[in-house]
Amino acid sequence: MGSSLDLLERWMASDESENLEFKEAKRDFSRDKLVRYCFALANERGGRLVLGVSPEKPRHVVGTHAYRNLNSVKSILLQELRLRVDVEEVSHPDGRVLIFHVPSRPVGTPLAYRGTYLMRCGEELVPMTAERLKAIFDEAGPDYSAEVCTGASLEDLSPEAVARFRAMWQRKSGNPGLMDLSDGQVLADAELLLPRGITHAALVLMAKPKALSRHMQQAEVIFEYRASRSSIGFAQRKEYRKGFFLYDEDLWSTINARNEVQHFQEGLFVWDIPTFGEGTVREAVLNAVAHRDYRLGDSVFIRQWPRTMEITSPGGFPAGVTPQNALWKQSWRNRRIAETLAKCGLVERSGQGIDRMFEECIRSSKPLPDFSGSDEHQVALVLRGEVQDPRFLEFLKKVSEETWAHFTTDDLLVLDLVRRDEQVPDGLRDRLHQLVEHGVVEIAGRGRGTHYLLAHRFYAFLGERGVYTRKKGLDREMKKALLMQHLQHNRSTGSKLSELQQVLPSDKRSQIQGLMRELKRENRVRVAGKTKGAKWFPASVEGKHLED
Repeated sequence: MGSSLDLLERWMASDESENLEFKEAKRDFSRDKLVRYCFALANERGGRLVLGVSPEKPRHVVGTHAYRNLNSVKSILLQELRLRVDVEEVSHPDGRVLIFHVPSRPVGTPLAYRGTYLMRCGEELVPMTAERLKAIFDEAGPDYSAEVCTGASLEDLSPEAVARFRAMWQRKSGNPGLMDLSDGQVLADAELLLPRGITHAALVLMAKPKALSRHMQQAEVIFEYRASRSSIGFAQRKEYRKGFFLYDEDLWSTINARNEVQHFQEGLFVWDIPTFGEGTVREAVLNAVAHRDYRLGDSVFIRQWPRTMEITSPGGFPAGVTPQNALWKQSWRNRRIAETLAKCGLVERSGQGIDRMFEECIRSSKPLPDFSGSDEHQVALVLRGEVQDPRFLEFLKKVSEETWAHFTTDDLLVLDLVRRDEQVPDGLRDRLHQLVEHGVVEIAGRGRGTHYLLAHRFYAFLGERGVYTRKKGLDREMKKALLMQHLQHNRSTGSKLSELQQVLPSDKRSQIQGLMRELKRENRVRVAGKTKGAKWFPASVEGKHLED
């Protein structure tokens, strides 16, 4: 737990969501309201309720006097939710803040408060919809892909698809005996054929076209190409209504036929980068086939434009997976399909999970895969193929050769975030230290003002040493000198903290407060007044020392 002031400030600067709620609660926050919010957050797979902070951006700490006895409120919440809610007290310079860390409900089990299943809807708590409740109850349901499809038989499967699966499985396993087995025995050994009949997984992967139309027409994949975003009609459309092993190669060939190659040159170094990497596209398609909800009647859609691709699949993310943790969280909705793909090596070829998608995009200096358009009804993935900084590719190659370092997906993600001047998530911060040791990333500033930037040699390599100096920023003494210069120019009227923020606009309010406290300890400044009306003065005017 242990939320630092810096972490609290990052939460305050972020958007409020179903998993993060701010309330002022200056004097009190009723027990009933507290319990209701904790139930709602638990039903949203856990989150945090923060008391003592204004809810509207820009947020400010206002302090709270609620729940002085933390052990008592923990006991109350344990009795009500039957879940342990950790309560943390943070001492902020502007007041006391309480953070309630609410865990997730059990998988497949919504929590009811006095007979009502609560969820958040904007600023309100409302009863869960029937659709949302069904989605939660279905989380712990059986594997649909492993169930037998009533009325389907071995005759519904394509011998060509079965032969391809057999060959890939034999190559992956190194077991030559697979080539001597009958089709039925191969399918039975892969648990695709059961005594009661063939499974939905077998149909999704190996069905003949007419058989899939008869038994599982929703398992089709539809491809569309448009020359521009403004085009209403499509320039090309293909409907793949047959087993996956019968069309996956043709689907990639169709996409690749319109896959523009981007050419770059840096000095004598010339390289070509396809707009859509094969590994990224294959992994995205594989995830759509393995993760979609086959109980829903919609199809998977792949829409391609010259520099963008969107892949949407019916059903939201599997239980426990979100757009934020999709890179690290593995949870197969259709385990039998996933196991079959693993047997024949397709999962390995596509990177096991989506880490290869992220890695390939970063190594190609493209925007990261974007799942932000996903909701409880569909998973929507956007791939953008525009190469943003081709010189970054050469830098990665150069660093790898010089340091002999093997960059993991997490390392590449951190480098990409640092390059874009974006916040590195807490879960990746341990990788920062490794990259600093390799001399790829540097630390600038200290305390709450600490930030990271790519090493000086990166900017030297690009011929942008001035950019490095700007990003490195002023050191602490230079910042203090600028603040003192401002105070001297305004020594007759004094300066409020808001004025000092204008002197150092890139620094947070708390960082400037820290600098002023240092100057005060050094007897270089004094403060008159309190809270918002406080003004800062140089400690001496015309050589005379002024007492506080």
